[in-house]
Amino acid sequence: MKSLATYLSQYAAYHRDPRNIATHFIGIPLIVVAVTVLLSRPGLSLMGMWLSPALLAASASAWFYLRLDPHFGLVMGALLGLCLWAGERLAAQSTAVWLSAGLGLFVAGWAIQFVGHYYEKRKPAFVDDISGLIIGPLFIVAEAAFMLGLRPDLKAAVEGSAGPVTWR
Repeated sequence: MKSLATYLSQYAAYHRDPRNIATHFIGIPLIVVAVTVLLSRPGLSLMGMWLSPALLAASASAWFYLRLDPHFGLVMGALLGLCLWAGERLAAQSTAVWLSAGLGLFVAGWAIQFVGHYYEKRKPAFVDDISGLIIGPLFIVAEAAFMLGLRPDLKAAVEGSAGPVTWR
């Protein structure tokens, strides 16, 4: 498995314009919630826990993130837990509410993403490497950490490989 710095550097190479990064802070969470909502059906409640394809996908993703970095993995696990909670709540609604919420969030999230890539003047990272789909959520958590002054060593490694964030 690649290192955290390698994954983030490869993804960051497609995301160096601050406007693109800003759109990702909105678009990626919308997409992650949407996918979780859509995968929350079919499901069943067992001993107070909602079992669904979303739980399987979130668990596998959290495991991947934890293997890459325990600290970021815990943050991602907590965020995925919130997405599962939202997915469970919407899955309990009528089919029309569940489906329109999931699809609406999905379309809105991708539309916002593509606006960001208009500013970047570069295609999304997942077009060249499908792993960009799982790294995207981790990228915005890492960018938030960098903005808070956390993980300066990792930020230096990413910027050393991908370059600094600059207006294009």
